[in-house]
Amino acid sequence: MTGRGVEIRKDLLIPARELSLSFVRASGPGGQNVNKVASKAVLRFQVRDSPSLTATQRERALARLASRLTGEGELILSCADERYQARNREALLERFATVMRAALRVPRRRRPTRPSAKAVERRLRAKHARGERKRERRTLE
Repeated sequence: MTGRGVEIRKDLLIPARELSLSFVRASGPGGQNVNKVASKAVLRFQVRDSPSLTATQRERALARLASRLTGEGELILSCADERYQARNREALLERFATVMRAALRVPRRRRPTRPSAKAVERRLRAKHARGERKRERRTLE
């Protein structure tokens, strides 16, 4: 994260004003430190209302991140991996950039292909052999 925001791609920067970053007490091991220091970083980002995303990017992000969004279209990420607040903050911002890059990636267009003649022949031969095997299993009356 720069002072201006988080760079997702060369052509997309999410300004810091669109991100809500807070710190809370983390659970788990850490001795006395865990009871005194708010080191867990929590980031909130309104995907649905973000002016930084184009309409296409917003639709793609909402579809891809649907299971991770709140009912209001807000993405909430947290990081309590490190003992220090600053390290958790950096790790969280990197995680946010990674999640957004993945959500905004344009899928490759599938180029329709045809199976080779050899593959078709192999499939038909296997199919015929299976039918033959079943025919042989039948009881003759």
